[in-house]
Amino acid sequence: MRIARFSPAKEVSVSPLYGVIDENQMISVLVGDPIYAPITFTGEKIKLTDVKLLAPVIPRSKVVCVGKNYADHAAEMNSEVPKEPVLFIKPNTSVIGPDDAIVWPSMSERVDHEVELAIVIGKVCKDVKKENVKDVIFGYTIANDVTARDLQKVDGQWSRAKGFDTFCPLGPWIETELGTTNLRLTAEVDGELRQSGNTADMIFDIPTIIEFVTQVYTLLPGDVILTGTPAGIGPMPEGSTTSLTIEGIGTLSNPIIRRSKK
Repeated sequence: MRIARFSPAKEVSVSPLYGVIDENQMISVLVGDPIYAPITFTGEKIKLTDVKLLAPVIPRSKVVCVGKNYADHAAEMNSEVPKEPVLFIKPNTSVIGPDDAIVWPSMSERVDHEVELAIVIGKVCKDVKKENVKDVIFGYTIANDVTARDLQKVDGQWSRAKGFDTFCPLGPWIETELGTTNLRLTAEVDGELRQSGNTADMIFDIPTIIEFVTQVYTLLPGDVILTGTPAGIGPMPEGSTTSLTIEGIGTLSNPIIRRSKK
């Protein structure tokens, strides 16, 4: 099932709506947010082309990220392959949706793209065993783990470099039924291929990630886990557009603008 969060007009002027997108690119509107309520249809249908897609979820508390989860990316960062998942958090205020602008902060001189498969959590969970992870997953979407690379190197930790407003684009929708063990994921900047990888190359698979993460944090419905990026990270120039694609989900695109120095 493909679930969208959207505004019924091209501009966000009303409370978000939710709906299921069918093969004819029509949205069947839902009564409420399906993460928190059973799937119930209002009977209204809207063309996908007549709405503005929003971030498919605003995490209730946090975005948990897994660093260096592809060996080729660890290598390009001059880092060893980790022996256990490396975790950090992005604030939920960093989340934006499809076609929203990524704002290059004035204190940074290099802002990079990182295409990642994102897990959307569907229920409160803690200490989840690998064999039970399907019980807590609502679905999957695409994420850009935007990073101010120069600040990451200066700080020695990642909170500032990865936590700016607009630094976690999500979208374009949530896929609730998706095999995730062999998906191609790519990143393009103005049509130039920058990243090309496959989820089969993850160091830690999704059951391992969820089991590990939930030993550390209680996850709430709507929380999101980013599962790492393959090699090929690189800068997104001012005025460019970055398009991330994951097989079985779709494409998430965002323009890059610079915040003026004061």
